[in-house]
Amino acid sequence: MNKLLIIEDDIALAAILSRRLARHGFECKTCDNASDSLLMARQFMPTHIVLDMKLAQSNGLSLIKPLRQQLPHVYMVVLTGFASIATAVEAIRLGADNYLAKPVDTQTLLNALHSSSTTFSAEPNEFEAITEQPLNPKRLEWEHIQQVLANNNGNVSETARQLGMHRRTLQRKLLKKPTADNR
Repeated sequence: MNKLLIIEDDIALAAILSRRLARHGFECKTCDNASDSLLMARQFMPTHIVLDMKLAQSNGLSLIKPLRQQLPHVYMVVLTGFASIATAVEAIRLGADNYLAKPVDTQTLLNALHSSSTTFSAEPNEFEAITEQPLNPKRLEWEHIQQVLANNNGNVSETARQLGMHRRTLQRKLLKKPTADNR
């Protein structure tokens, strides 16, 4: 069985990824901080790692080399909400096998994990079709706002500055949480 370690500080996203990928043959464990990730990797011995590039106040890129030294054959995918060519090049240079921008749908992530060559028994076109609905843009925006707000310890003014919007506009958006059926 393929073992997947998800290193992601957004606990809700980590849980969603874990559930979705478990349905596709992965035994999943999650870790939400950089300090515990190396210990968990040593104990769990994953075949695959999904690593968030920004872990709270840490940079996930700094974990690539130690994880690669500890697990030289692990297949590592870096996920980021702050994608750029420079960070993609840096992640690959440090030893990541793949780099994906958030939000990522399950099929794209499975394809990235599948490209780890022979660890899967199925060919890429043998994956069952994924029928889950992607998150709608309003839900994605709301979740991104929540992440930035959490990074600013609930400071609405600083969050509004970072997002480039007026504070009152941000407050209105925070009051309009998308419903569950809009996921």
